[in-house]
Amino acid sequence: MSVEAQVEEIVVLALAEDIGQGDVTTQALIPEDQKGAASIIAKEQGVLAGIDVAKKVFHRVDPELKIDVLLEDGSRIKAGDVIATVEGKIASILKAERVVLNFLQRLSGIASETDRYVEAVKGLPVRVTDTRKTTPGLRLLEKHAVRVGGGENHRMNLGDAILIKDNHLVALRSQGLNLKDIVAKARQNISRRLRVEVETTTVQEAIEAADAGVDVVMLDNMNLENMRQAVKALHGRVLIEASGGITLDRIRAVAETGVDFISVGALTHSVKALDISMEF
Repeated sequence: MSVEAQVEEIVVLALAEDIGQGDVTTQALIPEDQKGAASIIAKEQGVLAGIDVAKKVFHRVDPELKIDVLLEDGSRIKAGDVIATVEGKIASILKAERVVLNFLQRLSGIASETDRYVEAVKGLPVRVTDTRKTTPGLRLLEKHAVRVGGGENHRMNLGDAILIKDNHLVALRSQGLNLKDIVAKARQNISRRLRVEVETTTVQEAIEAADAGVDVVMLDNMNLENMRQAVKALHGRVLIEASGGITLDRIRAVAETGVDFISVGALTHSVKALDISMEF
């Protein structure tokens, strides 16, 4: 399925969820032919994301609505900025309002939070990535918002790369396999060239993973001193990712250890929505 079709499917589901059997309040109060205009307005500072999805929502509700986009995704917005205007049947605008704002607030919140993390490591040779800790059904949009905020996507789904985590290791070691055997097995059993990454929790495990021939070593929930030791031992041999417990206050110190990537679940799993409203 194309990206366009996936986004359209998300929009259809969101509208069905919100409108249900119909907008009874609007049906009871607003004449079907009454027309008007509304503005989408930022209520706080941040980075805008989701404007194209908002347009799709409006047009799905009523193809005759006229949307004038004043600020595109990636724009730095502040309180009072008019993001877009919409003109047409008031009933249609009201039916679309909540879903439009839900998408804009959620995605702009992600883009804004990502921007803060990226700014925190500015000047250092490290890349900030997301994780798969996304809202079920919204991953495509949330990972787009991460990119809008200046971050990168780690894996879109389980088919993008081999990531051997602790539970994989427990299951395979119970069969008598060591890490070198496990990595070899992974490479043998895939039909195409994929990046192989292993999650490690100690410096020794990180060294063993590099010796086993992985492409990326993940340093999971390591303290800064152990990260520095691992980077010193592995530098130039593999790419190194830091993950687990990454906060805005801590990310620059993590970046200064010399890792190549820092993955941050907080970009998507618990981000605060940006305050955006619609006013007639």
